[in-house]
Amino acid sequence: MLSPCVPVLEDPYGVLVRPRTDRDLDACVRVLAEVHGRDGYPVDWPDDPAAWLAPPSDLATWVAETDGRLAGHVRLSRGGPGDAAPGVWSALSGTDAAAAAVISRLFVAPSARGQGIGALLVQRAVAAARERGLWPVLDVVASDTAAAALYERLGWRLLATVDQEWGPGRTVAVRCYAAGA
Repeated sequence: MLSPCVPVLEDPYGVLVRPRTDRDLDACVRVLAEVHGRDGYPVDWPDDPAAWLAPPSDLATWVAETDGRLAGHVRLSRGGPGDAAPGVWSALSGTDAAAAAVISRLFVAPSARGQGIGALLVQRAVAAARERGLWPVLDVVASDTAAAALYERLGWRLLATVDQEWGPGRTVAVRCYAAGA
């Protein structure tokens, strides 16, 4: 089992994926704001972005660095009320939804794209889920075709597209995925 205290992945381009620390949150919020401005992720900007990135339900979180600068982020957690994928996966697999781990809060700085950072972050989260005996799942807003394309390139299986409640009278279509075998 990998320790969450040590660097976990480094690729030939010098991208380091390591556990996120509280000291990283300000940089994470800055990068998230860049991503939101460019791509509209997250769809609804949170009132407290640092709390949105670091809720108490985290199993683990990682950041990617290039040249000592924060370049990306990913979170692994148990499913919660806002996660559609664990329930869809459970219904299709016949396995209790508690056996799933949700990969979320994945983003890469616009200036750092094209280096495989998103794939490295997803790979680390998948490995951590499997180390815990959990099945990795995720959901993504159906209109986010770039994210869906990344997951499909990485071998994720589309389970279903479902409508998710995002507040009174507001539903959003999300694509639910499970990691490949």
